[in-house]
Amino acid sequence: MRIGWAYTCCSVRRTAWRQPRRAIFYERAKRIIEEADEAEIATRGAAATFSGRLRLSAAVSFARLHVMPRLPIFLADHPSLDVDVILDDRDIDLIEAGIDVGLRLGQLADSVITARKIGQCARRVIATPAYFRHRGVPQSPADLLAHEAVIYDQRSGGATWAFRCGTTEIPVSLAGRVRVSAAEGVREGVLAGLGLAIASEWLFAPELKSGAVTCVLENWSLPPLDLWAVFPTGHQVSAKARAFASFIEQQLSIGVAEARTISAVR
Repeated sequence: MRIGWAYTCCSVRRTAWRQPRRAIFYERAKRIIEEADEAEIATRGAAATFSGRLRLSAAVSFARLHVMPRLPIFLADHPSLDVDVILDDRDIDLIEAGIDVGLRLGQLADSVITARKIGQCARRVIATPAYFRHRGVPQSPADLLAHEAVIYDQRSGGATWAFRCGTTEIPVSLAGRVRVSAAEGVREGVLAGLGLAIASEWLFAPELKSGAVTCVLENWSLPPLDLWAVFPTGHQVSAKARAFASFIEQQLSIGVAEARTISAVR
């Protein structure tokens, strides 16, 4: 009630002040109320549900394959919560976009960002069986120089990679006529037979499960791909943002366990 009274007084006394500062006041007041509600929820324990709105961001393909299919579970646990999903393969400004929690892949570009690692996935050399029948199966990282590659032209991709086997490390720079700025393009390029790709198992999870793509050089390891939950710096991390990050972490760990079981059966 006190917040509403103070706001009314300011609006009456300073009409010219009204529009931009009213919006700022409203957003800050709204955040304070939400944080108070979440503090109350936290005292009630893990069984509590959230309400209001959660704004999250993620890369397009990762969200399509691993977030959106799991979102019904999270929403069922929190029936009074609405979710805005902002999809972009680039690192968007969390504060400017009003994001509560972002899911980012790879090495973080901003060293001062508030972040927590919630997952890790192996990278593989991946192509369709038809492509390998046509171009041959590489037996060593050096053989990749004779292959066409679909190159992901973003921070977590690139053409140059270091392969490791025991104490041996071999750097390789892939050659490819096709570079794409979105991971969805890497998927479609590989599935269309344009070439092989160095990509995470997350990116081709359905196709690896079905056999539509296959991995080679499995005795060699590549730097794994990390998944981070990132939060706006300078803002208190909301309880619902933390809850969503923990939910995705748990769901991905379940998926990894299932994939290992399928691989062991094969």
